[in-house]
Amino acid sequence: MTEPASVPTGGVVPSGAHAVFAALLEARTGQSLGHNRAWRLETALCPMMREHDCDTLDALALLLLSGRHPGIADRAVEVLLNGETSFFRDPGVFAMVADAIAASAAGRPRLWCAGCSTGQEPLSLAMLFAERGGDMPEIVATDWSDPAIARARAGRFNQFEIQRGLSAARMIRWFDEAGGAHAGDWIAKPELLRPIQFRRANLVFDGPPAGQFDAIFCRNVLLYFAAPARRTVLTRLAGALKPGGVLVLGAGETVIGQSDAFQPSGRYRGLYEPVPRPWAPRAAAG
Repeated sequence: MTEPASVPTGGVVPSGAHAVFAALLEARTGQSLGHNRAWRLETALCPMMREHDCDTLDALALLLLSGRHPGIADRAVEVLLNGETSFFRDPGVFAMVADAIAASAAGRPRLWCAGCSTGQEPLSLAMLFAERGGDMPEIVATDWSDPAIARARAGRFNQFEIQRGLSAARMIRWFDEAGGAHAGDWIAKPELLRPIQFRRANLVFDGPPAGQFDAIFCRNVLLYFAAPARRTVLTRLAGALKPGGVLVLGAGETVIGQSDAFQPSGRYRGLYEPVPRPWAPRAAAG
């Protein structure tokens, strides 16, 4: 996996804390921290400021640039990422995608959840397909964050997380209540985790998982990328979809004006399909 370059150490803060942390976030993840999101800096980094006795964000940025505490960069990126997720977020979308796959997939379906955070989305898909019967899909779930992927693999959720979007019936059917040090948490049953491959990957700097997919979920991820990175990602996503496959974006996201690799689906409202690629010319006979 290729890691982008880190923010250089040494020197001074040229344009304030926002410029330093924005450059760090973009270098590590490809995400853009525009001035309209500057409010996140102090909210997210306040605990780190207290930990390092920094009175201001500029002081924390200077500490980062000094190189004396290399762990600051990793922690800052983690807290600045938006890991918001829940089970069955927009349940109608899940049902529509399941219908689309049932109508077009040949053999065992393959799904990719890009930006899966702590795993609620791929687990929701596994529940839905198991309840519908038929072939269980192969689900590949990726995220930039190592801690998020580790939590997703463990399949453990606290009481607040388990109740967000999950009915009591599904909670009892698909999760076991933890005991001991984790009493009060809920752990996904092995058969629910089995069809999911959790991997660390970066949408901007890494290629897509091997093979092609019947559906790709990439919800509320692209809106954090600058336009050039967004176009790059959409081109890669289009290449990773099977003919007839669908792309699922967040409710506030669109491909219109962003990429010519996709078009709105004529079959499923709110979903997108890759634009058919022209046939490559046949080589002349030698």
